[in-house]
Amino acid sequence: MIDKVALAHAFEKINSYWSPVIAGSLNGQHVKLAKFKGPFTWHHHAEEDELFYVFKGGFNMEFRDKVVSLQEGDFLIVPRGVEHRPNAPEEVWVMLFEPAGTLNTGNVRNELTKDKLTQL
Repeated sequence: MIDKVALAHAFEKINSYWSPVIAGSLNGQHVKLAKFKGPFTWHHHAEEDELFYVFKGGFNMEFRDKVVSLQEGDFLIVPRGVEHRPNAPEEVWVMLFEPAGTLNTGNVRNELTKDKLTQL
């Protein structure tokens, strides 16, 4: 089906933090939407690069050797194998692009791991 996604409206449907939903798929990639607040889990993805695009708000992407601050309109690509931790002092709305099947917590399994994602 060909239809547009109104991002602001789609984000309003998300009611929990760190629970990405699939907004679309293309060429083996998922476009995911998520709300972040607080620190996430330190993790890495052995085989997948991830793109984080900030739609609303801002957050810090923490790496072991530095912190990258992102604001609305910014995006950051985290290369495969690089350990990272998103940390959002306030609520932020983030769009992610990553290969279908990418586990949100990468090499770590804990209470934040989402094995099955909802599709909008």
